[in-house]
Amino acid sequence: MPYVNIRITREGATPAQKAELIRGTTDLLVRVLGKDPRTTFVVIDEVELEDWGVGGVPVAEYRASAGERG
Repeated sequence: MPYVNIRITREGATPAQKAELIRGTTDLLVRVLGKDPRTTFVVIDEVELEDWGVGGVPVAEYRASAGERG
């Protein structure tokens, strides 16, 4: 009975995108490990951008210093 927790920053992932993540994750576990999709759980948690850090700094600061957009 696999349980997968996906955490993403809250930046507007659509319900369709989330459904695709759930479907794709489930399909991967079925294909690679032979898991039963009926007992495979996928949970998506959205985290506020200011609550996420990378490289020792908030992600917004990291992106700004790396020249990344959104």
